[in-house]
Amino acid sequence: MEQASPLHLARLARVQQQMAALGLTQLLVTDPDSVWYLTGYDNEPLERMMVFCVRADGQHTFFLNRLFPAPASPWEQVWFSDTDDAVSALAARLDPAAPVGIDKTWSARFLLPLLERLPGCRPVLASDCVDHCRACKDPAEQALMKEASRINDQVMTEAAAFFREGVTEREAARFIEKRYTELGCSGPSFPTIVSFGAHGADPHHEPDNTPLAPGDSIVIDMGCRKDRYCSDMTRTYFWREASPEARAVHDLVREANQKAEALIRPGVPLCEIDRAARDHIAAAGYGEYFTHRLGHFIGQRDHEQGDVSSANTALAQPGMIFSIEPGVYLPGKFGVRIEDLVLVTETGCEILNQVDKHWKILG
Repeated sequence: MEQASPLHLARLARVQQQMAALGLTQLLVTDPDSVWYLTGYDNEPLERMMVFCVRADGQHTFFLNRLFPAPASPWEQVWFSDTDDAVSALAARLDPAAPVGIDKTWSARFLLPLLERLPGCRPVLASDCVDHCRACKDPAEQALMKEASRINDQVMTEAAAFFREGVTEREAARFIEKRYTELGCSGPSFPTIVSFGAHGADPHHEPDNTPLAPGDSIVIDMGCRKDRYCSDMTRTYFWREASPEARAVHDLVREANQKAEALIRPGVPLCEIDRAARDHIAAAGYGEYFTHRLGHFIGQRDHEQGDVSSANTALAQPGMIFSIEPGVYLPGKFGVRIEDLVLVTETGCEILNQVDKHWKILG
């Protein structure tokens, strides 16, 4: 039998500790990213069932469709085909008298039939057992995310030099995504946002054929995915000129970003980090125009479980990586957002993006 790697055993041990805290002896992991994180098996099963059952006693079980090849595993493998009753095979190997942890991604087309087959079973939403472990990146993950952010810095610098009179938002976004591919990334970690002028007041504007014109703000929110791990950053520039208000708002947002980052260290509640940025923007009279949370967690996906918001009282822990992205969005005028990724260290934080955050006039 294959031996599990020390890395995967360590991750599984952390998940089992989380399970114990919830009184769980069995947990169904179905999120492909979490399955890979715990086992090294990389597969997107599409509409088919794939389950890695984590057990408190270490007798973990893989439930796998024969359509997808899988390497030899340290754990029991239960195989089925498209015409087999996969849910019954799973139900037969669960303890119906014990609660079953379910992760947040499992489709109702599998969960509901499982509950029909195990009518006395109590399902427990238990994604946090894995998500809390994934939130604190180990050294190998940190290195991959630093490399993805280094590439993002490089492409942001190139993008700032790419702009010219009349270039469209869509052309700029395509340039950014092309450079990611050329630099060895699998692609963007999310659809690239490029917003000119009043479009910048929409935080999730989709690039269109709007041409760049003098006086426009340029909001660029971009990220790449390299070796499974993501980057994400935002910078705001101006084309040829900027109004006094636009410059002042940019300074305000940058200061909010820096005030929040200066607070980050282990043990600080994430809501206090959000408050530092939000209060600074509100004190200048723009509080109603900062319309979203301060940040989100990131890793294999651009948005992972966890955030930096007024509602999250969890404490920052070493290894966490999340965004700090205050913004001010003035409808009909312009928007400004400045975003970094930060890694919580043992004594503070490391900012993963190095592109200058001060306002800059291009062209």
